[in-house]
Amino acid sequence: QVQLVESGGGLVQAGGSLGLSCAASGGTFSEYAMGWFRQAPGKEREFVAAISWSGATTYYADSVKGRFTISRDNAKNSVYLQMSTLKPEDTAVYYCGAGNTGWPEQNVSEYAYWGQGTQVTVSS
Repeated sequence: QVQLVESGGGLVQAGGSLGLSCAASGGTFSEYAMGWFRQAPGKEREFVAAISWSGATTYYADSVKGRFTISRDNAKNSVYLQMSTLKPEDTAVYYCGAGNTGWPEQNVSEYAYWGQGTQVTVSS
């Protein structure tokens, strides 16, 4: 059983930056891919970024490419999302997920475990 805990959300002005962290416990962190997803009120959970087990491969949603950076530290059992040039449309609850395999996927169904989420609010 894998437990995930996100942190780092908050309120930021448009154009600002924010960093999210996700700490994992249980399981073998270095064996599975990790992903960040977000869910705005009334919308489905959507893919943001994903990273392979080694960190060598990353994928991003087109809406965040060039602004967000995903990274991981297997020694600390943690994955991070650095967000810059934030926009009001980035406002959502952000969730980290642990993948079923070591390969990063963009589909929610490919993630077996989820954290409780952390709120990110970008004001205009």
